[in-house]
Amino acid sequence: MREMFTVMLIGLVGALLVLASGKLVYAHCDTMNGPVVSAARKALETGDVNHVLIWVKKDDEGQIRAAFKKALEVRKFSPQAKDLADNYFFETLVRIHRAGEGAPYTGLKPAGEGVGPAVSAADKAIESSDPKEVLRLVSDAVDAGLKARYDEVMAKSKYKTDDVKAGREYVAAYIEFVHYVDGLYDAAEGAVPEDASGAQATGHKD
Repeated sequence: MREMFTVMLIGLVGALLVLASGKLVYAHCDTMNGPVVSAARKALETGDVNHVLIWVKKDDEGQIRAAFKKALEVRKFSPQAKDLADNYFFETLVRIHRAGEGAPYTGLKPAGEGVGPAVSAADKAIESSDPKEVLRLVSDAVDAGLKARYDEVMAKSKYKTDDVKAGREYVAAYIEFVHYVDGLYDAAEGAVPEDASGAQATGHKD
């Protein structure tokens, strides 16, 4: 049985990772070691604002360029001024980035806050150019999810016809299993959730 599930996973994992990418960015774009702040650090270090412009919509470029210019000017005065200027730019960038995606800004979070194993594995896969560990993590999770739901529906399928309560429990388990499989299939086929429509403008949802 496990072999059957594993074969199914091979075709699904890649699509699931793509489908989850919007959620991944949403999960840590406002942390101090997230992709947005990391881009801001690189921009400030190199003096090249293009490193961060990809994280905002075209209409917001003017605000980011102005904030970047101010930060570069102020950070020259002293180490304290540098810290203040950098944080000002980080906050401005993240706030505008999230506003552009329709997400609230609640302040910068400490590095790693709210970041689960999937997000960490996805980032490491990109940094190392090796998806092996993230594929293993996701495939194990999907494998377990499929098998648990399959076992549940099969166990409850043995109800007696005159036991309506048990029959309803079977139906509930059946619906859960079918919906789970259908969702995985839609992901593999590249179906885009309705709530992701706003993400297509910039390629991610945040």
